[in-house]
Parts: sequence; structure tokens; C-alpha cells
Amino acid sequence: MKQTFWKEAVVYQIYPRSFKDSNGDGIGDIPGIVSKLDYLRELGVDVIWLSPVYSSPNDDNGYDISDYRNIHEEFGTLTDWEALTEGLHKRGMKLVMDLVVNHTSDEHAWFEASRQSKDSPFREYYYWREGKDGQEPNNWTSVFSGSAWEYDEKTEAYFLHLFSKKQPDLNWESPKVRREVYEMMRWWLDKGVDGFRMDVINFISKTPELPSVGEDRYAWGGDHFMNGPKLMDYLLEMKREVLDHYEVMTVGEMPGVNADQAVEITDEENGALNMVFQFEHVDIGSGAGGKFDLKPWTLHKLRGILHKWQIGLADKGWNSLYLNNHDQPRMVSRFGDDGEYRVLSAKMLATLLHTLKGTPYIYQGEELGMTNVSFERIDQYQDIETLNMYREATELHGKAPADVLRSIHVKGRDNARTPMQWDASANGGFTTGSPWLGVNPNYTDINAEAALQDTNSIFYYYKELIRLRKQHPIMVYGAYSLYLENDEYIYAYSREWEGKEWAIVLNFARHEVSFSCPDHWQGRSFARMTGNYDDTQIDRMQDFRLRPFEALVLELDS
Repeated sequence: MKQTFWKEAVVYQIYPRSFKDSNGDGIGDIPGIVSKLDYLRELGVDVIWLSPVYSSPNDDNGYDISDYRNIHEEFGTLTDWEALTEGLHKRGMKLVMDLVVNHTSDEHAWFEASRQSKDSPFREYYYWREGKDGQEPNNWTSVFSGSAWEYDEKTEAYFLHLFSKKQPDLNWESPKVRREVYEMMRWWLDKGVDGFRMDVINFISKTPELPSVGEDRYAWGGDHFMNGPKLMDYLLEMKREVLDHYEVMTVGEMPGVNADQAVEITDEENGALNMVFQFEHVDIGSGAGGKFDLKPWTLHKLRGILHKWQIGLADKGWNSLYLNNHDQPRMVSRFGDDGEYRVLSAKMLATLLHTLKGTPYIYQGEELGMTNVSFERIDQYQDIETLNMYREATELHGKAPADVLRSIHVKGRDNARTPMQWDASANGGFTTGSPWLGVNPNYTDINAEAALQDTNSIFYYYKELIRLRKQHPIMVYGAYSLYLENDEYIYAYSREWEGKEWAIVLNFARHEVSFSCPDHWQGRSFARMTGNYDDTQIDRMQDFRLRPFEALVLELDS
């Protein structure tokens, strides 16, 4: 397996709107990010993934782009962006930008031209269709609820939007669209970008006929727009036309992708991208009604999914490792314990992410153990997905508002978007003004200033994991093997590389559990590499008790 910078890197995702406000308008911005670059260097991360900062009406917080070659005025200017890029490179870090090319904003010049007339040369840039029997062209629903089609009176036709009605889908069947995208990518790469995270990139190929699904008035049409028939053709063309000409890191966000598809996409010899973001593990705990239909999850289920991906991409391809991001609830609230065992469980989950095989992704505030927020009223939330779901659930389906809010408290996207908690001053030191989204009230206890003053903090544990990863290639390239695959509480596995073997033992329970040492490890002595308790209660591998949320990383003697 080839050794590359993007396999060895640790990535830190910044959601600009919520990271750091420099001018008191309540919105995070690029100069605010620049002011915190030394904080990121102290943590030790190698790559910054910057969520969209392009010009946008902000219907979906920047994922609705109106100008791909300009910076949204709330975030700053191109000059500010250049200062950020220079500051990162000077500190030995790389910059990955979000590439959002499944759709644009309806305020993008291409779309505005396309809706002027049916004869517009830009008409082919989007999916414009006539209605059928007085209804939409097909019965697909949008990811954000409601129909995936919007009627436009001027040309008496519908356009496709798999997300918000202000996010019309680009038609990748058009060679002109693809040329425009590739030219824009080259423009950013020539300005110093080191790679792209590609938003819902597996949606770009649709079944050409755009067929309806079943007989219901509205239905999920994902089989016809996720991992479509020409996806690999488009991605390989992008690679030939753009990516092969630069030293870049690429990761494709791909809802619904399976391990076999991911191997094809990320194969080092014949694939198109370095990594994909798959969703299986973060979708556990979702019922038949979708992500807000809460169901219990088990370690057996989580471990099974992670193991499947570790094995599936072991010989070809490469895994991305994450448990939260700007679209997911906070990982310590979701998979750990954000109460009594917040610090221990956050460290245990960090150990999992940094000791599996793949590239770890840290989401801003994760290194502080930031938690979900429980706003009391729906008007305190800003996320379009959350607001649409609440309206539909309460008005159309008659659900009790309190019940819907409970689901939002667990799964809502604004859990990850509350402002970064820098210190215990007003608004967590995020802004001197009124924040665009409320700060989590626990900022007085959970903040970066406090973490940096506490050598036992989650921050310093992350720093230690990152340091170990840089010093020990086994954490990056070591082969993965699973043990105790049916244990109710323990995830145990090994990494092996050039004659060395590390044992990783993780307790997902809030209580002590018995560890039945696998025969292969029994009786062996070890060196403790790290762990989230100060001591190790044994001096050689044997059956023993694991404390609540205990994490152990041990180098076994051969």
C-alpha cells in the first residue's frame, strides 16, 4: 500500500459561521479563523477542511452557492481567504475546500439565465421538465421534505431540487456543466487549495428518465439519483481533467454508498477519489421514519458496521474516520455520555477514531468534548432541515411539539452548529455581538481556554493521539483484526505492522465490565501507549475489569 500525506494526516473541519467572529456581527468569518491558526497548530492537525465560504444567499448555510469564485461578504473577502491559505501553509497545514457541484443556488447566474426562457443556452445546465397530468414530473421527495420539484411560472415548467427549492440540481449530462465545474476547480487549485471535500457527489448522476417510484403521491427516489449509472464516468473524467494535475486530497460525501462501491471509487490504481464519507454508522438509531424517528442503537450494530468497512477497504481503497460533523449531532452526546462521563467517553471515542485504519476527521469543538444543545423553542433553531421537519411533523402529521423537539435535541444538525466555545466570557468568546445561533449554555464549563489550562483535558488527549499517529506508522498502515466480536460492551481490535502489534480495548459502558482476554493476547506483556485513565491495572494481558468508558492502547511484546 502506497504511503501518502493524506493517509497520514489528521483533518480538522471548520464550520466558518460558527468558529470565530472577528467583527462583532455574530457570524464567524475568515479573519476569525486566521486568529486561531496557532490553536490548530498546537492541536497538531495537518489539514483544515473548510465548509463553504463562497457567495451564497444562505438558504442552506452556504451549501447554496451563487458565485463559485467569490467569498460570501459575511465571511470576508478573497484577500482574507488568501491570508488564511498563506497562514495555514506557513504553519505546515493544508487547506481542503468544500466542492458543492450537485446543485447551485437559484441565485447563481447560470440558473437565473436558464429560467429566462426555454431557449436559453443555460437551460441544459439544470433539470427542467414539463409537468404530468397537472402534477410534478415525478413523485420524488426532497431530502429537506416536500416535493423535489418547483414550478416556475415564467416558463411554465418545473426544475429539480433534491434539497431546498433554492438549490436547483445541476445537469451533469451536459458537457458544458462539467467543463464549467472543472475550470472552477482548476481556478481554486491554482490559488493554492490542497484538495476538495465533495458535497453529495454521488448524487450527480441520475437515471436519465427520472422515473417515479411506486404508486404513492410522493416517494424517496434515491435509487435513481444516488450512485447513478454515470457516477464513475464523471468522477474519472474529473480526475483526468483536473485532479491528476495537482497533488490533492479528495473525499466524496456519499450517502447510501456501500463498501463495494467505495472500493471501486477509492481504489489506488483505478479509482477516482482518495476517500468517501459513508453514512452507515451515523445512521444507526434511525427508525423507518428517518433520522428523527429515534430507536436505540447497540455497540454490536456500530462495531459491525465499522468492522465491515475496515475489512472491506483493507486491501484496496481507504477509509475516512468520523463520528460527527456539521450535519451530525455531537459525538459525545450520540455515542458516549455527555453527563457524568463526558470527559472519559469523549477520550474513549477519540481513541476509536485515531486507532482504526483510515484518516481521522475532527469536527470543531470535538476536541473540547462539546455536547448537543437542547433549545426549548423551535424558533431558537436555524437549520432548514430541522425547521421543515418540525413544520411537517406538527402541522401535517399532528405530532406533539414537545415530542418533535426531543428528536431534534438528539439528531438536529444545529447541535453541531452552535458557536465554538472559546472561553467563559459572554457567548463563549465567539462574538462580541449577538450570535447567529445560540451558544450552548454549558460554555462556562466547556471551553478552549479551560481545556488548555488542564493537562488532563480532552484537548491534550487529542494532541497525544495525533502525536502518536505521527510517530508510529502502525496507527496509519497497520493491518486491523477484530476480537470479541459479540461482546455487549467492549470493542477490541489489533493493529499489526512490520512485526509490531498493538491491542486496542474500548469499553462503551457507563459501568465496569469484565474483559475476557483473547487467547492470542493472553499472558503477553506490553507497553502502555496511551489510555484515558492515568493508570493501567494490569502488568500483562489477562482477564480483568474495565472501568466505565475505559480506553487502552497497548503495544504487545512479541
